[in-house]
Amino acid sequence: MNKEESMLQKRLIELSRMAYNRGIVTFSDFLNLNELNILHTTPKNMFLSQYKTYGGYDLSERQMAAFLPDALYYDYEYPVRIIEIRPLNKRFAEELTHRDYLGAVMNLGIERCKLGDIIVEEGRALLFVKEEMAEYIAEHLTQIRHTSVATTFTAEFNSDYEPDYEELKGTVPSIRLDTVLSIAYPLSRSKLTALIEGARVFVNGKLVTSNGYRLKENDMISVRKMGRIAYMGILSETKKGRYMISVRKYI
Repeated sequence: MNKEESMLQKRLIELSRMAYNRGIVTFSDFLNLNELNILHTTPKNMFLSQYKTYGGYDLSERQMAAFLPDALYYDYEYPVRIIEIRPLNKRFAEELTHRDYLGAVMNLGIERCKLGDIIVEEGRALLFVKEEMAEYIAEHLTQIRHTSVATTFTAEFNSDYEPDYEELKGTVPSIRLDTVLSIAYPLSRSKLTALIEGARVFVNGKLVTSNGYRLKENDMISVRKMGRIAYMGILSETKKGRYMISVRKYI
């Protein structure tokens, strides 16, 4: 663990201690995959309070951690706002990408840790942002590239939202991480091994560096810079003992 990662771990432990000592719910900033892995792999006895994570919807990749004072259930809400971004004039609007939206917001001086996922849909984008920065972004985000945009706050968003995906099927000799990845990413075995051993693959938010890691049905796999897939399970078994499986590759 490098210095930056060690500082994050100490910050998370401090938030846990604060929740325990003050009897309040405390929240982290948005955590990326590597930071979530640090959270999940920190020994539980180092946290004085339990935690839960959420990023505005169930399948969100960037998530906040909420530290709860004790085992009781609390009526609390994550400090997340959703900003809807639309072009002022569709006729003259460019086709904007995730990178365009992210770059425009960060050009306002916003740190990445204050921003959650960005969902880009036809004609609009939904930006999940930490509440403390929401008003500032909504007021100052007026242009993305050469496209003038308008922002509004929205609360109408289903937590069970699922991004568009392509369903892929294929046969594998076993339900290992590398073989399942090969269905979604048709790469050589050596390249898949390099991805896994190079600390770029996360399963349910936890870093996995073993090719032979056994997957379970509905496991969510994230590959840094390449996207996400969901392992949906075994469809059938062939006479030669191979497994026909299904995965969802999110677009």
